[in-house]
Amino acid sequence: MSTFDQTLRSVKSPAGANSKSFIATLAPRLAVRLIAAAAAVLCSIPACAAQLQADQLPSWNDGEAKQQISKFVQTVSDPSSSVPPDQRIAVFDLDGTLWTEQPLPAQLVFFGDRRTELATLELTGGIPVERYTQMVEQWLETAKQPCFEQSYSDLVYKPMLELLQYMRNNGFRTYIVSGSGIEFIRTFSEKAFGIPPEQVIGSSADTDFKVGPDGKPVLKLKWRPDSIDDGKVKAVSINKFIGRRPLAAFGNSDGDQQMLQWTAAGDGPRLMLLVHHTDDAREYKYKRDSLNGRLGDRTLNEVRSQSGKDPKHWWIVVDMQKDWNTIYAPASVTKNGSSACNPR
Repeated sequence: MSTFDQTLRSVKSPAGANSKSFIATLAPRLAVRLIAAAAAVLCSIPACAAQLQADQLPSWNDGEAKQQISKFVQTVSDPSSSVPPDQRIAVFDLDGTLWTEQPLPAQLVFFGDRRTELATLELTGGIPVERYTQMVEQWLETAKQPCFEQSYSDLVYKPMLELLQYMRNNGFRTYIVSGSGIEFIRTFSEKAFGIPPEQVIGSSADTDFKVGPDGKPVLKLKWRPDSIDDGKVKAVSINKFIGRRPLAAFGNSDGDQQMLQWTAAGDGPRLMLLVHHTDDAREYKYKRDSLNGRLGDRTLNEVRSQSGKDPKHWWIVVDMQKDWNTIYAPASVTKNGSSACNPR
């Protein structure tokens, strides 16, 4: 039965009503039904479906980067796709990819601000994991990034938050794979990015199991590093802790190159993306020799040269200035012009 027929049958002429009043009653309802039916037909067309998907990324300007991201996600999530949901894994670097890392990554600033207390606890045989978590949480409540004079949680990239949610809406599990400390990131990963602690991979400190004076066991962090999760170690850690090769990987520096290469080496649809910091007005424009988030020509050129070679592999360089119409969610985020606004 057609929508038109259904609409006519759903609206019965009241007893005694004249034709004019009946038409006046029917017309608005019929128009709504017909418009809805037309929209449904039109949105069955792939182009319309693509537009609806792209609308999930409103902070991204319409352009090649946004189009390629949408095309990859649609390819993977299409009902005819050969990629089952349990294989839809996306890994994201943290510093410089999900939030601002200049002039220093947040964890290094935390270490500097809390060095005395951390050193004192180290002398007692290590820092209890619970105590360390409390210290990080308390620090994040008051710490301000020196260039923007905002909390670090306010300096999360809005386009990347949208991308994380977009991936999850289409069946992806999202992980953080970072050179920053795993215990540091776990304190805020779920609140800031919607990523639970068990989906965080990062550098780790030597950790010891001890039984306290009260008879309760405690895990204590040592000052010695156990693993530095950067470069090729990221690929090794992904295999070790996730056990599956990702379908998508997102980074911003030379330290993410091997993670992208490991992702691209798999079969089927793959997405490898680099965030290129080019916006000196709204964030930072990195130098080629930047100490934090260095993105050299070799890594950048590799991504650009691979783009388009394999129709199932999407290699993308996101130009922050060109591709993002919004960087931070709070409208009040502006640079103060201090030396902290210069990339390191």
